[in-house]
Amino acid sequence: MFRKIKRYLRDPYFALGCDMIKKCPNLMSDRFFIETEWRLTMDYPLNLDNPLTFCEKLQWLKLHDHNPLYHKLVDKYEVKQWVMDRIGVEHVVKTYGVYNSVDEIDFDALPNQFVLKCTHNSGGLVVCKDKRGLDLQHVRNVFKDGLNSQDYYLWKREWAYKGVKPRIIAEEYIDSLGKPESIEYKITCIHGKVKMITVCSGIAHAEFDMRFNDHFDREGNRLPFYVNYKPAGLNLPDKDRVHEMVSIAESLSEGIPQVRVDVYVHKEKIYFGEMTFYTWGGFMNYKPIEWDGIMGSWLDLGIKK
Repeated sequence: MFRKIKRYLRDPYFALGCDMIKKCPNLMSDRFFIETEWRLTMDYPLNLDNPLTFCEKLQWLKLHDHNPLYHKLVDKYEVKQWVMDRIGVEHVVKTYGVYNSVDEIDFDALPNQFVLKCTHNSGGLVVCKDKRGLDLQHVRNVFKDGLNSQDYYLWKREWAYKGVKPRIIAEEYIDSLGKPESIEYKITCIHGKVKMITVCSGIAHAEFDMRFNDHFDREGNRLPFYVNYKPAGLNLPDKDRVHEMVSIAESLSEGIPQVRVDVYVHKEKIYFGEMTFYTWGGFMNYKPIEWDGIMGSWLDLGIKK
């Protein structure tokens, strides 16, 4: 941290980049933003011409892997039909409606319990467990901010989100999520093959002492590293369930250089959660750092040297 502060003080271009990130990120090119954010966040120099680590390669993919399909896959509404076509409707949570604004939502037509969330980003969420106590002003406030973040990709230059239409989706409430004992599975796929299964326990997006991640290879061997969330010491579920998760993830990641497929189990059935192309925006400080290089070795970008 002190090294980064010193760099800020002695390097006027670095200082300018930091100020631009805060005040006017839309004026920065993707590459300039990534280079500046990297210097703020990471502990080793960025090489975008010959990336070797996993984090470097995620930044390279942001700049060069612009498959239009990705816009559909990060849209929480559009992705559902795509997923149903590949693995079946039984693995997708029921949708009640999709709306351009809160004013379009017919709350009388919704069940007593439901979830509202933005379709185009990872923010904007309302969980309704009892419609009689729903605070409509709170709902409006949540989505006023959520729907206005139309340039979500600007914050980490996650290209897949660029231009995705801001909307609100209403879907079934799943009571096994959002609790301290909740379990989710985040499955990292590289070149269409599962390379890592992360067992996430606790409340999503919670403080680092309330959320835990245990990493395993596809055979169930524990991987000895962490990024932000420390391990809880949990084990993988039974082999049949892991086999089904692997099959689902590989069906959905076919033809994609790198993507994380998130799933969870509810009432003994595996459900699709979302697809994530740039975990932590590609700015991850591995402990130990060697694992950034190990994971990077799994991903071949096909760069001619």
